[in-house]
Amino acid sequence: MSMLQGKTVGFGLSGSHCTFEETMPQIKRFVDAGARVVPIVSNTIMTTDTRFGTSQSWQQQIKDLTGEELISTIPQAEPLGPSKLLDVMLIAPCTGSTTSRLANAITDSAVLMAAKATMRNLRPLVIAISTNDGLGLNAANIAKLLAAKNIYFVPFGQDAPDKKPNSLVARMDLLLETCAAAMEGRQLQPLLIERFNY
Repeated sequence: MSMLQGKTVGFGLSGSHCTFEETMPQIKRFVDAGARVVPIVSNTIMTTDTRFGTSQSWQQQIKDLTGEELISTIPQAEPLGPSKLLDVMLIAPCTGSTTSRLANAITDSAVLMAAKATMRNLRPLVIAISTNDGLGLNAANIAKLLAAKNIYFVPFGQDAPDKKPNSLVARMDLLLETCAAAMEGRQLQPLLIERFNY
């Protein structure tokens, strides 16, 4: 999309490891659209190996896709505020833990510091949730963010209502489209979608 040509996108990744494989091709879409993608990662990506892949392999894949070094600490992320580097910030995937802390103004990771910097500069923050308790205790936090200024959501829905009735996951294939709409001050619609057809 031409709207992203020459823009700088902060791409935050928090620890929903099961969605990384789905998210990586979307990073390439931003690069192919002419955006500079600045990767900002949570501590779990830097330290945790899971059945979905090793920490090292995910770090390398993100570096290869973006051509950038990872921002992984609060001191590294803090200058994003005064420099006004980011035109838009995306958190994909955004875990329930990150959603909760964002909704309650807790800044204890590089991703959340970058989000705070983006909100400080009145630029759009886009959230692609991936949480097992989106319709549980985290529903209140999601609602709080839905009502906040300059925060937009990637369309989301229940991903496994038969097995995990409280789980919500965003459509990762709509990351770029949601960011483009957010940069125009629009929430991409429809917001609530059927994540998977049964």
